[in-house]
Amino acid sequence: MKALTANRLIDGEVVFWREGQWVERFADAQLFDDDAAAQEAEAHGKNQPTVVIDAYLIDLVDADGIWAPLSYRERIRALGPTNHQHHGKQAEGGEVVEALLHASGAARSSGRVNLIKRK
Repeated sequence: MKALTANRLIDGEVVFWREGQWVERFADAQLFDDDAAAQEAEAHGKNQPTVVIDAYLIDLVDADGIWAPLSYRERIRALGPTNHQHHGKQAEGGEVVEALLHASGAARSSGRVNLIKRK
């Protein structure tokens, strides 16, 4: 399972792809179990250079029945700043935020690795 992420240019906010639009919450992200559909969305996201930067796919892992990013880096990006749990997106709470906080896995997302190799 994968999700598409990027940073919005106007304010640097971490955003996620959902059916042709960028949304701010990981809970609202479109999840892909089909590689072809995921790559098509990634190509579409990369063709929006005035809207987002560095669009790439992230790998997901099942965390207590809810999908969460596999890599620690991507979980931090989805939650917001790590300085305090009452800041950022994690302050909203909910079962998706709890899954993100308790998910495990330290591998880098393959999409991020590919992005690093291209630079």
